[in-house]
Amino acid sequence: MKKVTGIGGIFFKCKDPKALKEWYKTHLGIDINEYGASFKWKDIADANPKSSLIWSPSPETTNYFEPSAREFMINYTVDDLEALVKQLKKEGVTILDDIETYDFGKFIHILDIEENKIELWEPKQ
Repeated sequence: MKKVTGIGGIFFKCKDPKALKEWYKTHLGIDINEYGASFKWKDIADANPKSSLIWSPSPETTNYFEPSAREFMINYTVDDLEALVKQLKKEGVTILDDIETYDFGKFIHILDIEENKIELWEPKQ
């Protein structure tokens, strides 16, 4: 079973998310939205966009990354989140919450062996 298919997002803490977003917009031309930025990616052999990667600065006081003590969280895309979660449970992986479904896909959070919080995302096709 293929597990992770790509990186869906990079989330990190910073002192002033609004100022940081503005800096990246002004100096690097990144198109910023309320969450940060969305970068489209595609397979080199196919000119059509496949998905996007979210770049998202968060306030350094956010508790969204807890129970991890890290200042970042990576979101990985997967093909079949429900099957993967069943397999991870059998393997003793720490599952932090239940699968939640939104307009843009299904999500769940897990911990790796160093207690880094990981977000798994099955994008809506």
